[in-house]
Amino acid sequence: MCGIVGYIGEKQAAPILIEGLRRLEYRGYDSAGIAIAGDKVTVVKEKGRIDNLQAEVDKIYPVGTVGIGHTRWATHGVPDNVNAHPHTSMNGVVTLVHNGIIENYIEIKNELIEKGYVFKSETDTEVIAQLFDHLFNGNAVETMIKVAERINGSYAVAMIVKGFEDKVFAMKKDNPMIIGTGNGENYIASDIPAILPYTKDCYIVKDNDFIELTKNSITVYGLDGNEKEFEVKSINMSVDSAQKNGHDYFMEKEIHEQPKAFRDTVSPLIKDGKVVLPFEFPKNFIKKLNRIYIVACGSAYHVGMTAKYIIEDMARIPVVVDIASEFRYRNPIINENDLCIFVSQSGETADTLASLRESKARGAFTLSIVNVLYSTIARESDGVIYTNAGAEIAVATTKALMAQLGVCYILSAFFAHAKGLMGDDILRKFTEEVLLIPDKIQRALGTDDITKEISAHIKDHQSMFFIGRGIDYPLCLEGSLKLKEISYIHCEGYGAGELKHGTISLIENGTAVVAIGTDDALLGKTISNIKEVRARGAWVIAIVKEGTQGIEEIADRVIYVPEASRYLMPSMTVVPLQLLAYHTTVAKGFDVDKPRNLAKSVTVE
Repeated sequence: MCGIVGYIGEKQAAPILIEGLRRLEYRGYDSAGIAIAGDKVTVVKEKGRIDNLQAEVDKIYPVGTVGIGHTRWATHGVPDNVNAHPHTSMNGVVTLVHNGIIENYIEIKNELIEKGYVFKSETDTEVIAQLFDHLFNGNAVETMIKVAERINGSYAVAMIVKGFEDKVFAMKKDNPMIIGTGNGENYIASDIPAILPYTKDCYIVKDNDFIELTKNSITVYGLDGNEKEFEVKSINMSVDSAQKNGHDYFMEKEIHEQPKAFRDTVSPLIKDGKVVLPFEFPKNFIKKLNRIYIVACGSAYHVGMTAKYIIEDMARIPVVVDIASEFRYRNPIINENDLCIFVSQSGETADTLASLRESKARGAFTLSIVNVLYSTIARESDGVIYTNAGAEIAVATTKALMAQLGVCYILSAFFAHAKGLMGDDILRKFTEEVLLIPDKIQRALGTDDITKEISAHIKDHQSMFFIGRGIDYPLCLEGSLKLKEISYIHCEGYGAGELKHGTISLIENGTAVVAIGTDDALLGKTISNIKEVRARGAWVIAIVKEGTQGIEEIADRVIYVPEASRYLMPSMTVVPLQLLAYHTTVAKGFDVDKPRNLAKSVTVE
C-alpha cells in the first residue's frame, strides 16, 4: 500500500526514481510523483498510472542527483494531483513523501491553521510537512524527532529539507522502509524490489530510527538524538524474481512458480523423515499447550482456516482462527500456555502486526509465517518460519499462499508427533508425501486449458458461488476471493451444507456454481448439494480428485486434480481456482496484476 523510493548519488535521480516506482506498482496506487533537488526542488506529480507521471517528467526533465518519489493509494482525500505526493510545506522548508496514517492529523491541522498555515490538500501527510515547517530549528534530525513526538499513527517518511539539498532525511514507525547502499550513492525504498537493480546491500530501518543520508554516508539516530549502530545485510533476492520472464503477467508467472516455492519452503523443514523447525519452543511448551490462535487477513486467513482442519484432526489441539482486524479489538483470552501464529506474506500487515504485539503483551508464544526477510512481524515474533517463495509481485497472492500451506502441513505433523499422536514411521511417511507435493502441483497446472475454456463461459456472469465441505470449504473462500478481487465478478464461498439455510434462494437458471469435492468422507454429501443447485438451473463446475466416479453425470464441467491424502489436497485444489480467476480476468480485458482499489501490502488499518 503506497510506495516510497529515494536516491542520492552522482546520477540523474529522475530515471532511477521512475524505475523504482514501477517496481513498486504491485503495492497498489492511484497517483504518483517525484521531487528532484537541483538548483531548486522540483515536484512533478500526476493522478493515475506512472506512465502519466513519466509523460510530465519528460516534458520538464528535472535535473538533479537527489530525489524522492511516491506512489499513493488514496486514504485521506480523493486521488488527484493535489493530494498526490510529494507535499511541500507552506514556507518551502520541507518536501516529503509518506506511507501510513497519522491518526491525530485533524487536531494538529487545526492548531497549525490557527497559527496561519494554509493547507492545499485533504491528506494527513501534509500535516507532517507543515508541522516540520513550524518546528524547524535549523537541525533536520532534531526537528524530525520533535515531529515524531507529536504525531500518532504509522509512518515511513522521506524528505528533502531546504538548505540541506545534498541530503535526504527519513523517519519510520510501523511502516516498512529500507536503506540501500552503493558506491557513492544510497537509496531509500519501502520494499526491496525497488532497488534490486542497483544494490542488494540494505539496512532494514527500525521503528523510531531517524536517517540522514548523503551520497557517501548513512547516519542513524535514535529517539534520544544520539547516533545508533546499524547492520547492513545482503538480501538474497534476484532481479529476475521481480521480472515477468516471458509471461504476460506476474500472476501467471507466480502460479507456475508454485512447485518451486513449495519445495523451497518445506525442504529445509524436513530432515531424515523428521520435522526440523528453525526455532525452539520453550521447554515442555507443547505438553502445556492449551490452544492455538491463527491470526491473518485475506488469503492468509484462508490458509489459517485450512490449518485448523488439519491441526485439530491430526494433533487434537483446539485452534481458533481470527481475522486480524477483529482479533486485536475483541479482548482475546490469551495466556502463556497459548500459541499465536501470524500469517502474512509481507510481514508488515498492520492489523496482523498489532495483533502480534497484543499477544506478546499477554504472554503467549508468538510464531510468524512470512515471506519477507527481516520484516517487522518476523523480527518481533518469538519464532519465525520463512516461506521461501521469492518476490511476489501480483496483488493476488498465489505462490506465497502455496508456501504457507506447506508450512501448515509441517507444523501439523510436528504437533501431532510431539504429542505422541503420530509415531516416527507415520511421520516419515507423511513427510515423504509432503516432499512429493511439488510434482503434483506441477501436474495440477495441467488444468490450464480447461480453466481457460471455462473462463470464456463465466466471464460475463454477474454473480457466482463456490461450495464445498470440510477442508474444501476454506478453498471455496479462497477461490471466491481470487475471482472477485481481480475479475470483479461478485461471488461468494459457502459451506455446501449452508445452501438450504438461505443461499440457495439466489440460484436461478444459468447461475455458475463451483463445487469442490476432494474429501472422500464428505463427497456424497457434496454431490447431493450439486444436485440441489442443478435442480434449480445452476451451471456447475466440479473440482474433484482424479479417479472420482460419476461426477461427469451431474456437473457441466469437471476439473480433475492429482490425488493425495486429504490433509494435503488443498495444494492441488487451489491451482485450478487460481487459473480460473486468472483466465477469466484476462478474458475480460482487465489488468491481472493490479486490480482496482487493492494493495499488495496493507500497512494501514
